Amino acid sequence: MAAFTGWAPRQKGIILDGCAGPGGWSWGIKYYLGLRDLGIEWDDAARATRKAAKLATRKADVSTFSLRPFLGRVWGLIFSPPCTKLSAAGSGIGRRYIGLLADGIRRMFRGEDCREEIREAIFPGALEEQRKRDAKRPAGKRRSEEELVQAARDDAFVTSLMLEPARYLHALLSAVDPEVPFEWAAFEQVPAAEPMWQVYAEELRRLGWSVVVGVLDLADYGGGQERPRAILLASSVRKVSLPAKTHGRVWGEDLFGGSTLPRVTMAQALGWSYTQRPAPTVTGGGVATGGAEPFGNGSRRAMRAAMDDPRHWAWKRPAHTVSGTVGHVGGKQADGHLNLEPEEGAVLQTFPRWFPFHGTKGQRSRQIGDAMPPLLAAHVVSAASGVPFLQEALAQAA
Repeated sequence: MAAFTGWAPRQKGIILDGCAGPGGWSWGIKYYLGLRDLGIEWDDAARATRKAAKLATRKADVSTFSLRPFLGRVWGLIFSPPCTKLSAAGSGIGRRYIGLLADGIRRMFRGEDCREEIREAIFPGALEEQRKRDAKRPAGKRRSEEELVQAARDDAFVTSLMLEPARYLHALLSAVDPEVPFEWAAFEQVPAAEPMWQVYAEELRRLGWSVVVGVLDLADYGGGQERPRAILLASSVRKVSLPAKTHGRVWGEDLFGGSTLPRVTMAQALGWSYTQRPAPTVTGGGVATGGAEPFGNGSRRAMRAAMDDPRHWAWKRPAHTVSGTVGHVGGKQADGHLNLEPEEGAVLQTFPRWFPFHGTKGQRSRQIGDAMPPLLAAHVVSAASGVPFLQEALAQAA
């Protein structure tokens, strides 16, 4: 358990980071804004990564973490609840219960701890889903009823973690005679979570906070990956708005008079050249056949055909969203996967190439795929807290 006894000069108090993972938020605000947070994380491999990266961490389950020692000392709150039960890449069971979760959020804001009730309400549907999936397995690989019940309990628990930010907010907003004013919050999840962030926004506005909710894409802020995320920004002391895009599909001025840079392609982000993968060889007839070189000795028509081939999107555009199976980035849109190494997925997530992810290859890939991209995290927290980018970091981000 890491000690946390102070904070950086640019911040006014503790920044709590719920479901902190390997450090996407933490590294982003440290490198680009000069801020430090205290990450709450249960997973051993993610904590090992954070320790190696020198990021302050408490080993704890966010659902049982006691806020009592921190009341009156927290300046900002960050939250990235697990998305596997809401995302298309996961089971999607959470999307069936958005209305139930929304009601639970409202109740939690009023101090009514309804988490167990919500879990019990989700459990029957989760068990039904587990049984359906198990029925598709070969007869010799099906799970026992006890295993299915436990898996459904786990699904209900993870889905209910969308209520945790409300528990934290209620506690922090109820602090008496705070030493440090609680001023801002920044949350993120998959786009399917946006309706729930809207419920959080309604409750915070009821309490006098300025709040904005929207879907931001990492590619619009200089990342080499299209990664849309549902974002909530809130402040008790300033009017907030979504951060202005720094990159766009067209280089030049946007509709509001600002200027944007062209989006970073996957190949640019990874430092690939045209002689590197996954460029296919093109025969004289213009047919992409695979290989190490992009054009072969073909004609100009063959070269143009090669550049239009779907497998060349890496040189034309940002990567598709990186998931917990990093090697499969791109999927069908990329005419198959690109067999990326975890470290390459980390770069697409805007982590530095040297970032010390720990664990097995699968654990590292999952950490990378689940993380909040540090560059996007910095833009979000800057907009929520009012802390500007460090000038040298801003130059690097551009």
